[in-house]
Amino acid sequence: MDLYEYQAKDLFAAHGVPVGPGQRVVTDAGAASTAAAEFGVPVVIKAQVKTGGRGKAGGVKLATDAGDALGKAESILGLDIKGHTVRRVLVTPASTIAEEYYFSFLLDRANRTFLAMASAEGGMEIEQLAVERPEALARIPIDANEGVDLAKAKEIAAIFPTDVQDAAAEVIVKLWETFVSEDATLVEVNPLVRDGDGNIVALDGKVTLDENAAFRHPGHADLVDAEAEDPLEAAAKAKDLNYVKLDGQVGIIGNGAGLVMSTLDVVAYAGAEHDIRPANFLDIGGGASAQVMADGLEIILSDPDVKSVFVNVFGGITACDAVANGIVQAFGLLGNVTKPVVVRLDGNNAAEGRRILDDAALPGLQRLDTMDSAARSAAELAFKGA
Repeated sequence: MDLYEYQAKDLFAAHGVPVGPGQRVVTDAGAASTAAAEFGVPVVIKAQVKTGGRGKAGGVKLATDAGDALGKAESILGLDIKGHTVRRVLVTPASTIAEEYYFSFLLDRANRTFLAMASAEGGMEIEQLAVERPEALARIPIDANEGVDLAKAKEIAAIFPTDVQDAAAEVIVKLWETFVSEDATLVEVNPLVRDGDGNIVALDGKVTLDENAAFRHPGHADLVDAEAEDPLEAAAKAKDLNYVKLDGQVGIIGNGAGLVMSTLDVVAYAGAEHDIRPANFLDIGGGASAQVMADGLEIILSDPDVKSVFVNVFGGITACDAVANGIVQAFGLLGNVTKPVVVRLDGNNAAEGRRILDDAALPGLQRLDTMDSAARSAAELAFKGA
């Protein structure tokens, strides 16, 4: 789960990371003006969206007083930034910035470790810096068993100017505490600044929390923005389904994340000629009961972008005959299924599962024996229905 900047900075503050003199989150321009008047100093109005590039898109503006804050907030609220509509802004006192740095902790999946990234050159061009001058961005692997103590933090902070390294190292230790304590997969500060008084301050924050650890953090549920959450993803979450909405036309149901990922690739390849792509990631896991299958089909079929559905199941612990019975019963639970459904069953009891589906003769359901042929059929059906 990605957090808004103000939420990330609240987490930082809870773990002792310095985040500046205060902040106020508002949803209308009048409240932004009131907040600016109460702060009594120039303020920064910052769009709260879960994407980068806010500054370049006009989503970050300096306001000199309450009247200026009103106009600046009006220009930002409702702004579209990379497909994200600004519904709230952060009002915070402007800081004097002597220098800008970059810092992050993240999960390095490729190398199965954690990674610290730091640069003495923070700001809006950090992505360009990483490409054009990679030597300016330090990458330090972090041993999960050893973590980050002050000595390790000083090693990481060595890329910063000498006179701020000790102060930066103390902040890095607290950012590591945030990263570990909150079960985050990303903690990023850009910019991490030296202010006019020489203090190291996190002026911005980006945090991604591992939803698999949500059971350890009941408070994280309060950080969910239900208004901005995709309604299909919210409905799937309510049914305990592993679902991610994608930008395509073929709905995907599979059992096991690896199989579903492979299915996405096969469907994308099969539909490339007509720009037909997967519409979702949906892993029903090891269980394929009638209710689970019905829930999955209901979520996918309610997506207006979906023109066909591909159910790709490899029977293991859950045998294919159980899956087939689940599909038959799911059709009964859902009633009128109007979109074509392509099913491929293989593995444990595949022959029996195929027989069950053939005997059921479900309207709109097509059963094929191989993943490639089923993917091609699903893509063709989606193209015809588009």
